Amino acid sequence: MLQEISHPTPHPVAFVGAGPGDPELLTVKALRALQTADVVIHDRLVSEDILALVGPHTRLRNAGKEGFGPSIPQSAINALIIEEARTGARVVRLKSGDPTVFGRLDEELDALHAAGIGYTIVPGLTSASAAVATLGQSLTKRGRNTAVRLVTGHDMQGYADQDWRTLARSGEVAAIYMAKRAARFIQGRLLMHGADPQTPVTIVENASRADERIVTATLATLPSALFASDVTGPALLMYGLAPRDARMTHTMPQQQEMI
Repeated sequence: MLQEISHPTPHPVAFVGAGPGDPELLTVKALRALQTADVVIHDRLVSEDILALVGPHTRLRNAGKEGFGPSIPQSAINALIIEEARTGARVVRLKSGDPTVFGRLDEELDALHAAGIGYTIVPGLTSASAAVATLGQSLTKRGRNTAVRLVTGHDMQGYADQDWRTLARSGEVAAIYMAKRAARFIQGRLLMHGADPQTPVTIVENASRADERIVTATLATLPSALFASDVTGPALLMYGLAPRDARMTHTMPQQQEMI
């Protein structure tokens, strides 16, 4: 039986976390990778401010995926990374936030491993950290919660199921990614399992960016708050947390621009 022999590429593919969008939150190592790359294959949510930092001769290739919308198939993205790496180019696969958090990293690593191509991972600041900083809160707090959950609102099969009974307990905190379309589903599951309707839920849109907004709500008002505020950018639901700012209220679908 014939077996294809994979020749090692001269440079490993670098999977780089772009952070939530503010270029000042990019790590030094990530910046160095961007400025020395021959090609950057980036996600849809990577901000223009981050893309502006690439080297003058670097090629940009958009591999954007959008939940419930038109997307490049994952298999095509895998093939694109391998194709570029086999030319001998320095390839950066740029993912928003941290590539290890809901970034489909394992699928791309598996494809590189099968192709005999090496890789490195440069972690980035995940959006939950930027969002909670905006609120003036912490993800964990003595006497309130000793754990925090990073969960997704939808998966490959549709709306993602969670341990709703645990999340519904008083004092639980979760950062829910990709949850705009799933808000009513999430609300229903939590209420069904006994969550307090007055549990604060804060929507942080475009965390850390110049057009960042926060929308305050409760579990009871979450879907209507999202609709009334016309949240269109990437957003996180910070379940169990309200902004520290006393001027903010989490009992109405109210929004405030953050500077």
